[in-house]
Amino acid sequence: DLPPKSISPVEGASQGVTGDWVLFHPVYTPEELRSVQVLHRNAETLSDKVAYGFVQLARRVFDLVSGYKHRPLPANFDQLSSEEKQAYFMDETQWLRRILFLESIAAVPGMVAATLRHLRSLRLMRRDSGWIHTLLEEAENERMHLMTFMTLKNPSIMFRAMVLAAQGVFYNAFFLCYMVSPKTCHRFVGHLEEEAVITYTRCIEEIEAGHLPAWADLPAPEIAKDYWRLRPDAKILDVIYAVRSDESTHRFVNHSLASLKYGSDLNPFALREPDMTTKGSRICFERADSLRFVEESQKLIEKEERRVA
Repeated sequence: DLPPKSISPVEGASQGVTGDWVLFHPVYTPEELRSVQVLHRNAETLSDKVAYGFVQLARRVFDLVSGYKHRPLPANFDQLSSEEKQAYFMDETQWLRRILFLESIAAVPGMVAATLRHLRSLRLMRRDSGWIHTLLEEAENERMHLMTFMTLKNPSIMFRAMVLAAQGVFYNAFFLCYMVSPKTCHRFVGHLEEEAVITYTRCIEEIEAGHLPAWADLPAPEIAKDYWRLRPDAKILDVIYAVRSDESTHRFVNHSLASLKYGSDLNPFALREPDMTTKGSRICFERADSLRFVEESQKLIEKEERRVA
């Protein structure tokens, strides 16, 4: 995958499509964008430990395939030459390769889970308790991340072949695993999103530290401005802050869904969304929290219905 001569928008990549043509997704305030914390949920049950173990394995393989590196800085880092310092960081092309590969795979779990929930609803001939919409929203949101960063780079045939192979293996493996244990799969995705938050946090830190000069003042793609309702002069850094906030939402949602009873519990996010400061600073709702949140949401809806009537 040869690096481009410069990091600049790919002509025609956004195709000029704008408007509310996507599913629900959060639009963040500047305070919410900076409220996201790097968090980890400890693996407690055997199912949790299996999920976390697979995430660690997937992370190592993914790091190898995407060429990701984030080495700890030595004590004498300030005395190193510019060339020696650069060995501890990735450049813009390497970050794009990492992000494109990440997002091409990250959009798979939500679609697989939504498909299986949809088929289950058809088989049982009853409603789904609100899970399908949230899962579809997650899948589309991850796909929009990919569409956004595709405006900055046109991947090579070799890179596309790697994505095709990885997607084929991961889709089918996740499909089979979800049929066996949805709880484990949602926990897996929750831990995977923990890693995504770490990755984007590091990218933000490197931009703000001046290690990615080509991205310092790079304008945000038009598709990103439209999707996240960014200001007209938004930069790529603003986009990455928004993407990180999305990943923290998926972290929160999947860890919360993993704590529910798959066959009977209502999806707490079907009625309303917690605010971003909650999702960015808290790892998840435990089952009791979700049930309480559903009850509060139902009361708010009933109150509004009485007011309108």
